[in-house]
Amino acid sequence: MCGITGFLDSSRQTSDDIMQAIVRQMSDTLIHRGPDDGGIWVDESAGIALGHRRLAIVDLSPEGHQPMLSANDRYVIVFNGEIYNFLELRSQLESLGHHFRGHSDTEVMLASFSQWGVDGAIKRYNGMFAFALWDRQEQLLHLGRDRLGEKPLYYGWIGQTFLFSSELKALKAHPAFKAKINRDALTLFLRHGYVPTPYSIYQDIYKLPPATVLTWNGSQVHPNPVTYWSVKEVAELGIAEPFNGSDLEAVAQLETLLLEAVGLRMVADVPLGAFISGGVDSSTVVALMQAQSSQPVKTFSIGFHEDDYNEAQYAKAVAKHLSTDHTELYVTPEEALQVIPKLPILYDEPFSDSSQVPTFLVSQLAKQYVTVSLSGDGGDELFAGYKRYFKARNIWQTIGWIPPMLRKNAAHALTSLSLAKLKQSTLGNKLQTIAEILKLPHADAIYTKLISHCQEPETVVVGGLEPPTGFSDRQHWTELTDFTQRMMYLDTVSYLPDDILVKVDRASMGMSLEARVPLLDRRVVEFAWRIPLSMKIRNNQGKWLLRQVLYKYVPKHLIERPKKGFSVPIDSWLRGPLRNWAEALLDEHRLKQEGFFNPQPIRQKWAEHITGEKDWQYILWNVLMFQAWLEEKY
Repeated sequence: MCGITGFLDSSRQTSDDIMQAIVRQMSDTLIHRGPDDGGIWVDESAGIALGHRRLAIVDLSPEGHQPMLSANDRYVIVFNGEIYNFLELRSQLESLGHHFRGHSDTEVMLASFSQWGVDGAIKRYNGMFAFALWDRQEQLLHLGRDRLGEKPLYYGWIGQTFLFSSELKALKAHPAFKAKINRDALTLFLRHGYVPTPYSIYQDIYKLPPATVLTWNGSQVHPNPVTYWSVKEVAELGIAEPFNGSDLEAVAQLETLLLEAVGLRMVADVPLGAFISGGVDSSTVVALMQAQSSQPVKTFSIGFHEDDYNEAQYAKAVAKHLSTDHTELYVTPEEALQVIPKLPILYDEPFSDSSQVPTFLVSQLAKQYVTVSLSGDGGDELFAGYKRYFKARNIWQTIGWIPPMLRKNAAHALTSLSLAKLKQSTLGNKLQTIAEILKLPHADAIYTKLISHCQEPETVVVGGLEPPTGFSDRQHWTELTDFTQRMMYLDTVSYLPDDILVKVDRASMGMSLEARVPLLDRRVVEFAWRIPLSMKIRNNQGKWLLRQVLYKYVPKHLIERPKKGFSVPIDSWLRGPLRNWAEALLDEHRLKQEGFFNPQPIRQKWAEHITGEKDWQYILWNVLMFQAWLEEKY
């Protein structure tokens, strides 16, 4: 796991000394991603500069140093991530005449590019990665990102200079960078709690989409990334050619795939462990790790003293059953609150998933003992685990049969009940919510409403217009007829890479800890989409098939309980220990002076939240995370 950065100056007017100084300055901002080693490589005549920070995981020797040149001197690479099947690829390449001086996956990547080209090589990789590859022969710069978006990669053009990096902080270190906030992206942030790909919070800076390669020759008009693998195609093929075996056969095949996926991610030359919450996903990963380990697996969990948010006792029970080497830490509100000032620096752009706090804390705990930790993320999207899937289905089953005109009239009637006593009552709030749902034209609109923190962000962001995304632009959706499958698909291409994986990457790398996600192994993802929905949802409960694998290792009674999620009590904290901090950031005069938000709706929601009249924690936390980021970064 590492940090990469660099630039290509198409004017070729910058001297070698200046290029070295700039790229080293950019690279130094990423030292938390790679504290073990650093390097730069510059070609003044081509205008290219590459920087790298290394967290040594496999091949700890100097032979793993980056930037690394290929054996034929054609390619230079900076690479962040892990290619889990590199030993298999190395064997194939050796049979084709390639020789290796070290034991790193980076060297295998370079040989694979030399042998099969960029497109042929990247399709062979099973891993998480973001890389920049300079082709000295063709004078081309290739940027590539893994299939699901586990590793980040930003890029953009500033005049004649093309910049790229694992994090925005490195781009800001380039003297040409212009930190102009993208107000349209800010509207997206208010809706989702994150800035969706391909946008970033800055104008002219983008996120490379997962499963794409961007190639630039330094002179052409901005090229578009080219897709080499597609969740859309995987989903549609899986539905068209479903798994036809029995339940037992499906369980056996999934177990085999997961055992191999977990086993591949246990290869490391440094201490390794796993996060465990006691839920289905993380418990499955830990169980399959322990099944393949001769020593107790090191496991880590965070606990809270607030019962509604604490799952540490469940994690401890699962760890005890599996005989892992378990470490837990109960965090006080004061300790959790101390993380909040670090968030703007950690995430570089506004990000408001409140589980970022415990994710950072468990990473901080794990780093005291290990350098690599496996995580259970991805199970909800692949095996239908989110509560909102069931909530959205139930709502549509209740109202979907009603003709649209009747729903519209009913909504109007409910909205008309505007007596003052009704407005201020719980009944009035519920009737208003029902009216808003009745107005929605189709099932997908219900899901959009459920996942939206702010329903009308353009009314809050001054000068902001909400641009299309893969979530909102139906032209990019799959041809899936089932509502639940469409929700799972949308989460896999939006919420998973832009929220869940961002959260895990920044929190872990902020502590120089590598996080690996076995459930997102390509073969597991492709198999999961072949599994019929009836093997994912049974008796109104998700993850049926994944649970059957887990129950071969862990008793059912240790797992079966209502899902809590990995969050913190932001709602009560805003009324208590965070109230003064929030009030300062939401000050009406301050909001007007900064000019990004319309103060009126924010102040109204803040007042309603403080009194307990309504719970506006999500939209308020969005605004607060932007305000905190603005104060720290801009």
